[in-house]
Amino acid sequence: MPRSKSQDKMSLISVHVPKKMLEELDDLVRRGIFPNRSEAIRAALRDLLYREVFKAKPPREEEKEEDIPAAFIRGR
Repeated sequence: MPRSKSQDKMSLISVHVPKKMLEELDDLVRRGIFPNRSEAIRAALRDLLYREVFKAKPPREEEKEEDIPAAFIRGR
């Protein structure tokens, strides 16, 4: 099966997480806050990188994607 352009720009990683953490993550997906586990984890990673790399607060949801460095936007 051919890969999409966004898949070509992403790398697959494996992460071990405590069962309780995974249950909470799945609850966020069930409640519709995130479409899937991967998107929830990417959002958390973006927030971490903003805090630790840029020493800044992550952008709020209502901020436009143009204001966010391209490396931190879904699939870019």
